[in-house]
Amino acid sequence: MSKPVEKQEWFRVAEAFEASGLTQKEFSAQRGVRLSTLQSWVYRRRRQRAGKAEPVRLLPVEVAGVAQASTALLEVELASGARLRFAFGTDVEYVARLVAALGR
Repeated sequence: MSKPVEKQEWFRVAEAFEASGLTQKEFSAQRGVRLSTLQSWVYRRRRQRAGKAEPVRLLPVEVAGVAQASTALLEVELASGARLRFAFGTDVEYVARLVAALGR
């Protein structure tokens, strides 16, 4: 494959990689592009897409009581009334992404 020069062309290559199901090494060998170049453009595309994500909306919370550290849970109640419970130490960014996805 001749080396793509344009940014949009590289984004299309990165998109094709993500849809391929191959490893970056396998994909770059099949396409005849340098692995480091593919990695760089996949990273750039992901960063650009992450920048366009909807902002996280924070809502006020009410603490009903204090749980013991060993049994502490994070509980989130959605607008629909559904409640999600997470164990102590769960990644807060993961919870925010999940709540945002469920809210759509």
